[in-house]
Amino acid sequence: MFKIKEHKQLTEHKTIISAPLPKIVYLPLSQHLGQICSPEVTIGDVVSLGQRIASAQAKIFSPIHASVSGKVTAIQDWPHPVLGRCKAIVIENDGKDSFQPSVFSRQQEELDRLTPEQIRAIVFEAGIVGMGGATFPTHIKLNSPKPVDTLIINGAECEPYLTGDSRLMIEKTEEIIKGIALLKQCLGVQKIYIAIEDNKPEAISAFSLQPSAFSFQLIVLKSAYPQGGEKQLIKNILEKEVPSGKLPFDIGVVVHNVATVYAVYEAVYKNKPLYERVVTVTGSCLTNPQNLLVRLGTPIKELIDFCGPLKEEPAKIIIGGPMMGIAQYTADVPVIKSSGGVVLLNKKEARQQEEESCIRCGACVRECPAGLMPCLINLASEKEMWDEAKAYKAADCIECGLCNYLCPAKRKLTQSIKRAKLELSR
Repeated sequence: MFKIKEHKQLTEHKTIISAPLPKIVYLPLSQHLGQICSPEVTIGDVVSLGQRIASAQAKIFSPIHASVSGKVTAIQDWPHPVLGRCKAIVIENDGKDSFQPSVFSRQQEELDRLTPEQIRAIVFEAGIVGMGGATFPTHIKLNSPKPVDTLIINGAECEPYLTGDSRLMIEKTEEIIKGIALLKQCLGVQKIYIAIEDNKPEAISAFSLQPSAFSFQLIVLKSAYPQGGEKQLIKNILEKEVPSGKLPFDIGVVVHNVATVYAVYEAVYKNKPLYERVVTVTGSCLTNPQNLLVRLGTPIKELIDFCGPLKEEPAKIIIGGPMMGIAQYTADVPVIKSSGGVVLLNKKEARQQEEESCIRCGACVRECPAGLMPCLINLASEKEMWDEAKAYKAADCIECGLCNYLCPAKRKLTQSIKRAKLELSR
């Protein structure tokens, strides 16, 4: 793993505040890994905050809920931060924030009686997915097909600029601990590790002092990129490797992001669906970068305006972090369940450099956290030699972007490996 410039000082001490409620939200029907949802509402329907508005008849999916109360004004194609465009449910906010009747707080007696099956059902109904970016439906991850004995809570947040998870750990420590207890109850694990990088001393202190009804081990990791990857955490904490083509549960481990854990807490304790999340809105172009609690479906333009005025026009707007995030072609794109950050880069930071021939320096091979040879996968991809790309294990790439960052020839290695993965998946 590699030490890169973090740029976290812009927001690491900024308390989470609520973003202004949007007048209109655009809720894409794809905000998770799995089957795209179908609308359960029609144009003209009046919906409540937290009401389920889209679902699917599939094994792998996660339902979608209204993030404001108001009227459905359209179901149309709209810019999507990952897919480019996707059908979205458009809701005009009535400003009332009226909850559907089923939203309530559970009493402790009821919480104590919940079975693992009931907890998983609550998590499913709440529409919770992996909020570190993977967006795999959480209820499935809480029902491992193989026995697991270890739970790792991912508080590394190694991506530059992003500090939302860090602030959650500082401000919602007790709630996260309660969420971990629910995961423990579901999975039946005995060994629990909470992993935090050493550049988050306040979060480390918060968990060191927080009382808990169960035992856990706080692991302080050296700040490095990409420390927050599942397989990297498992290797650094347990000294185990997930075999190629396998998943963590194959070696008895489950990893959950701290934002996901907090969402589980809110779903079970408050019966609150996932209709908002913390988003770090940051970058040198902004006057007032912030960590914002944002309703899903809010156009990022509104967040940028709230954190402005702009010091200069951004040359690139990225949803996510600068290493693994996706550059956007419009500020109309909405926040979705996986949107941990909005990063605005200026012309100097986002400058495009001429791609040159590979000089065989080996930097990408030396630093690849997945142990791959990116330069060779890149060459195979360029020549559309997909069998060779498969032989070089292109599918094991975690798309961290480190090879691009290090390459002195500015080869677009990650992009070509992504293409190879896409071709191999067909």
